Amino acid sequence: MFQKILLTVDLADTDIAQSAIGRAVEMTSKGGGALRLIYVRPLMPLMMLEYVPDGFDAERQAEAEARVKELAGKLPIPADRVTMVVRQGGVYPEVIAEAESWGADVIVAGSHRPAMSTYLLGSNASAIVRHAPCSVLVVRS
Repeated sequence: MFQKILLTVDLADTDIAQSAIGRAVEMTSKGGGALRLIYVRPLMPLMMLEYVPDGFDAERQAEAEARVKELAGKLPIPADRVTMVVRQGGVYPEVIAEAESWGADVIVAGSHRPAMSTYLLGSNASAIVRHAPCSVLVVRS
């Protein structure tokens, strides 16, 4: 069984997250391992930085951390087995970096049904599958 499960969550699309959360909780409960939720905040374009007030980035970080903490607090897993992290950058590079630094055994990621745009441009889930240092479970919504 997997002992270190890294669960990607997208706070902007909770429908996709719910399917993946359910599967990750099931895996964690059965295996007795640890679950880490990761949310990746997008980078703000440089040209926008001069228009945002001081402290804007810190506020967005704190808001994201609060939302992920709230989500983690609702999981039916003992609190000492659930951690969370909010990173900033590109989704798949940050998920891969977290999986490597934490030593994840598996990454659980939600995904939309494929569309023409994902065939041409790729998706975060497919990039995670291609570059992950561990097993990846892609859960369809």
